[in-house]
Amino acid sequence: MTQFFRKFTTNPKNDILSGITVSLAMIPEVVAFAFVAQIDPLMALSGAFIIGLIAAIFGGRPGLISGAAGAVAVIFVTMIADGHTKGLLFDQPVDNMGFFYLMACVILMGIIQILAGVFKLGRFVRLIPHSVMLGFVNGLAIVIFWAQVKMFTHKSLVVSTDGVKEYVSTYMEGAELYLMLGLVFLTMTIMTILPKITKKIPAALTAILVTTFIAIGFNLDVSTVGSYIIEGGGTGLKGEFPTPNLELWQNLPINWDTLNFILPYAFLAASVGLIESLMTMNLVDELTDTRGNGDQECIAQGAGNIMSGLFGGTGGCGMIGQTVININAGGRGRLSGIVMALTLLTFILFTDKLIEQVPIAALVGVMFMMVIETFAWSSFRIIKKIPKSDAFVLIIVSAVTVIFDLAIAVFVGVIISALAFAWENAKRIRARKRMREDGTKVYEIWGPLFFGSITAFNQKFDPKNDPQNVEIDFVESRISDHSALEAIFNLVEKYEAEGKSIKLKHLSEDCKLLMYKASPKFREVIVEAVDDPRYHLAANPEEFPKPLSEYKFK
Repeated sequence: MTQFFRKFTTNPKNDILSGITVSLAMIPEVVAFAFVAQIDPLMALSGAFIIGLIAAIFGGRPGLISGAAGAVAVIFVTMIADGHTKGLLFDQPVDNMGFFYLMACVILMGIIQILAGVFKLGRFVRLIPHSVMLGFVNGLAIVIFWAQVKMFTHKSLVVSTDGVKEYVSTYMEGAELYLMLGLVFLTMTIMTILPKITKKIPAALTAILVTTFIAIGFNLDVSTVGSYIIEGGGTGLKGEFPTPNLELWQNLPINWDTLNFILPYAFLAASVGLIESLMTMNLVDELTDTRGNGDQECIAQGAGNIMSGLFGGTGGCGMIGQTVININAGGRGRLSGIVMALTLLTFILFTDKLIEQVPIAALVGVMFMMVIETFAWSSFRIIKKIPKSDAFVLIIVSAVTVIFDLAIAVFVGVIISALAFAWENAKRIRARKRMREDGTKVYEIWGPLFFGSITAFNQKFDPKNDPQNVEIDFVESRISDHSALEAIFNLVEKYEAEGKSIKLKHLSEDCKLLMYKASPKFREVIVEAVDDPRYHLAANPEEFPKPLSEYKFK
C-alpha cells in the first residue's frame, strides 16, 4: 500500500495543501473563462474536475495542473453561437444546439490529442527555442495579469431597444475600489512574509483564509466568488456529480455535416491545448529540474477531454498559472493534481455556500503574486546580451500571445527562429581551393549544405575556367536535404558539359546513400576513399585498445 501511494506523491502534506490552494484559485478563473465562452459556469467547473483528475493520474508530468483553460475556451465562442443558429434551422428545431456541438467538439479534440501522443508528436516541443519559451511565459503572465485587472469591475445586464441582451462591465470606484485594493495588498503581503517565517504551511492558502475571515468577521461589503458568478448570469456554485450526457446523442445529428462543422474548431483547440500543456510541462521541468513525458501528457490530455465531453463538460488543457501556484506551494507529485480535482468537486457538491463567501480580492492577490513569480524578469537583463534574432523572437512572441493567442505566438516564434537559424548557417559555407602537383584542383568544403546555403555554394565554383580534373572534398561538410543533392547534381552536369572530370570525396555513409538513391550517376563520381569519415561512440583507449568494430556489444 505504501508503494502504491509513493507513485502519486513523496510529500503528502505539501501535495494536499497545495492542491486545496490551487482549487480555490481555479474557481474564479474557470468561471471567467465560462463567461467568455458564454457557457454555464458549472459546465466549465465539471470539465476542470474531469480533465484535472485524469491528467493528474495518467499525465506525463507530476505537479502539472490541468483544467478548463481560457486559451481553449475562446476558440469555442463562435462555434457555440453558430451551433445555436444551426439548431434552430433543423426540421425539428433544437434550442441551445451549440452546447451539444461543443461537447462533440471536445470529444473530437480529445481524439486528436490522443493520436498526437500515439504518433509521438509530443517530442516536437523540444524544437521550441528558449527565446520562444521566455516570450510565452512573459506573454501569458501579462494575459493573466490583465484578466485579474478585469476582476475590479461589476457586470450589469443591459437590454437594448431591439431586445438584445448584453453584459456591460464598469470599474469599481471610491471606497469599494480602495477596500478591494487593500485586501489584495494584504493577501500579497502575507504571501511575501509568511515563507520567511515558516514554510510548513502554504502561504497562498493561508493568505486566502486570513483575508476571507477578515472580510466575513468585519462584514465587509466586497465582491465575492458568489456575487461574481451571479453578476455574470450564473446561479451559484451548487451542482451535481457529473454523469454521462445522454442528450448529446439524442440531439446531435451524427453525419458528415456535423463533422465538417466541428473539425476545424476541434483541431485548433487540440493544437492550442497541447502547445500550452507541453510548454507548461517544460516550465515545470525547469522549475523542478526533472523531466516529463510529452507523449504521455498528450494521451492523458486527450483522454481527459473525451471524458469531459461525454459527461457534459468543456475542453481544457494544462494551466500555467495554477501550475506555478502548485509548484510554489510545494506540490510535486500527482497527488496535488488529484486533490485539486477532488476538492473542486467537493466545493461544487457540498461547500458551495462557504466558497461563495471567499473575497475575489484574496484570489486576485494570489494570482498577482503568481504573475510576479512567473514573469521572466531576467529577460530585461539578457535582452541586450543575446543575439538580436532571439531578442526579436522574445518580444514578438510576448506581443502575439497578448494580442492574439498562444498557438499563433508559438508558431510565429518557431518560424522566425527557424528562418534566423537557416540564414546564419547559410553564411557558414566555405570553400578552400588548392592545386595538386598533378594539376587537379581541390575544393575543400566547410559547413552544412542545405537549401539556405545553395546559392553561396554554387558561387564557389568556376566550371569554365577550372582545370581538366576537379575534386570536391566534403570531409568538413554535410549534405542535409534534397536541395543540396540537386545542387551537387547540377554542378556535376556543368563540369561534364565542359568535358571535365569531377570527383566527390569524403562523403559520410548516409550522404552517399542519399545520393545513390537520387541518381545512379553519382556512383561514377563518388570516390570511395580509404580515409572516408566514420562516426563511432567516443571510447576510452585504455578500455578499448582495439577498433570498436572488432568488439561485439550486447
